[in-house]
Amino acid sequence: MISFTRLVGRFLSNASRHFGKTEPEHLVTARRGEMEAYFHLREQGYRIVARNFRAPHSRGEIDLIGWDDGVLCFVEVKTHAQPGIVPPEMAVDTAKKRHILSVARRYVRRLPGAKRPSCRFDIVSVVLGDDRSKPAIRLYKAAFSWGSGRHAEREPYVACDRKHWWRR
Repeated sequence: MISFTRLVGRFLSNASRHFGKTEPEHLVTARRGEMEAYFHLREQGYRIVARNFRAPHSRGEIDLIGWDDGVLCFVEVKTHAQPGIVPPEMAVDTAKKRHILSVARRYVRRLPGAKRPSCRFDIVSVVLGDDRSKPAIRLYKAAFSWGSGRHAEREPYVACDRKHWWRR
């Protein structure tokens, strides 16, 4: 059933390229990558509950939210059209992690019940290749955690170092 749905999704996305509104190529690539990641996660046993979730008054977006063996997973999908020197998952920098963490906090607050579920932050890396080949998909479970968006701690200031006082 999943393969039939995937086939229909690919057909509709190809048809919209020819008959629908024209979108920038990077948005088409991102949408196709998210669709491939969605089906890959479904095959891995995830139960997806939200796509492209945005919280009000927040700058970030979470591509996919799903459950995997009782763990709430916030999934960021990064897609490249062709293989390159830098893999797609390297595009998730500290600022992007902070945005994801902010939206995830808002999502968890909205859940009913007093007890918060255990959460995990995953990254799915998708390299599409050409239209006829199967995309290369890699899943990185627990790619970062709740504390990843914080600034790195600075080294403590040592007051007794009078020789190099200008380096403070």
